[in-house]
Amino acid sequence: MCVIAVFVLLATGLTVTAETHSLMYTYTAFSKSVGLPGFYTFTAMGLLDDIIIDYYDSKSQKKVPKQDCMNKSLPQPYWVEGTEARQAKQKWFKRNIKILMARMKQNSSDIHVLQWRHGCEAEKQPANSSLNFTRGIDMYSYDGKDFISFDATNKVWVASSVVAEQTKRKWDNEELIHHTISYLQNNCIEWLSAFVECRKKQLVQAAPPKVLMFAKNSKVKQNVVLTCLATGFLPKYIELKIKKEGRVLNGADRVVSTGPLPNGDDTFQRRDDIEIFRDDSATYTCEVSHSESNLHINSTWDKPEESGNLQVIGWVSGGLLMLAVLVLLVFLCKRRNCVFINIVFSRQQDSSEDVL
Repeated sequence: MCVIAVFVLLATGLTVTAETHSLMYTYTAFSKSVGLPGFYTFTAMGLLDDIIIDYYDSKSQKKVPKQDCMNKSLPQPYWVEGTEARQAKQKWFKRNIKILMARMKQNSSDIHVLQWRHGCEAEKQPANSSLNFTRGIDMYSYDGKDFISFDATNKVWVASSVVAEQTKRKWDNEELIHHTISYLQNNCIEWLSAFVECRKKQLVQAAPPKVLMFAKNSKVKQNVVLTCLATGFLPKYIELKIKKEGRVLNGADRVVSTGPLPNGDDTFQRRDDIEIFRDDSATYTCEVSHSESNLHINSTWDKPEESGNLQVIGWVSGGLLMLAVLVLLVFLCKRRNCVFINIVFSRQQDSSEDVL
């Protein structure tokens, strides 16, 4: 039986120098019922910057919005046509799982899974706030392993196994390749731009992110771990810097960053840490900028009086006192073995006619 793995992703990169956005779609189909609550034979969802914006499953048989701006900004025909398109995709996946099972001579008593990850990433231009295409993704996996993916640079499909070679031969045709490139670089970016603007309207009345600077004991007795935490922000792009005497610290200084991580309310958090000597007398500051909420904070860490355990110093924005609870939640398949798919109105290709 296929083992389905869900991963908690911990990013370790430091401050990103450019604001990026992504629009991804994931379709997942099982060969038969998994027999577990919440698992359906077919599911599909759209994700804007890793936040679910629409959803469909084989039980409800209906595409629905998962964000207020999606519900208010898109007309009813969008959801009607979207439902019809995903019902067609459900049939396509069911048919192609059977094709792959037969091709691999697999037993129908086991559960098999076919997934598709599909979408685009773009970088925001400071001059006019437009989004420029940076990367497109179009890849399939079967039973948790890479099956076939699209190489936009060389304009070919890449088979990840001998079994996928037959699919590659069918899909390496000029028309399908042209439509795939056109969708990833044009249609997908157009919808990504529209959804980002839609979300901006939703953020007008949103509360600004909270910023917290604190220290805790290190495993090394003479050291402490200094932390700068920003939480409650959306979208996930944020600039966060730890400074020592005004100098920005980085990976060479042993700064470790989680990168953006999801909270339980569709917002994000980010935490940067650096280990320093307990008796370090230098001035450490935390600088946080979040353009979407017009937040810019420079906070200086006030070293507390020595005690058995270092305590949280306090919130530095909003004047609110809150308990800092850091919850690392599961990313919805932002990994190679998961699947993201095309938007309803892309007209990128009629996959119902393209068998594996």
